[in-house]
Amino acid sequence: MPTDFVAGAEDALLRLSAATLIGAAVGLNRELRGKPAGMRTHALVSLGAALVILSTTLLANGGGGVDPNAVSRSIQGIVAGVGFLGGGVILKTSDRSSVRNLMTAASIWVVACLGIVCGAGQWSLAAAALALTLLVLVFGGPTEGAIRHMVLRQQRAGGSGGVGGTDASAERRRMERRRTGEHRTIDPEEDA
Repeated sequence: MPTDFVAGAEDALLRLSAATLIGAAVGLNRELRGKPAGMRTHALVSLGAALVILSTTLLANGGGGVDPNAVSRSIQGIVAGVGFLGGGVILKTSDRSSVRNLMTAASIWVVACLGIVCGAGQWSLAAAALALTLLVLVFGGPTEGAIRHMVLRQQRAGGSGGVGGTDASAERRRMERRRTGEHRTIDPEEDA
């Protein structure tokens, strides 16, 4: 079903509200985990992205039709600009052995994309992407922890269990240091 990019006043309000609520839902996950960018940040990023898409389509429609190039340029600008915002929440620890908040940076980027989708009025895509995003944020960390635990348990039992052909004893020591907090490694899912 083709999407009518041009929105009336009621439809525009619906699109902006949906983008804000979707961003807030993702941000609430980050907020509850005590991350630097929470519900308000995510809601505003998503709202802003939807606003840019709506504005672009309304302005382009003033010329008689929606210019796909104008919409494409707006999307490119949002994705690039939000990348800088996401980069601002990424922290490298003083000992340079750990990078933190990559999941939060990724979630900021995703809510911008969700805002774009809401601004375009693509509701089924927005619902599916929101569900998958929340699924990753809620269950991704515990799933990774369970996999790490299984690998470590297999290695302790003397099984091959090496990850990617790595030396099992070195991998076991690395995982034990990580578990006890003695040594931190770069982990993109650390803040999940």
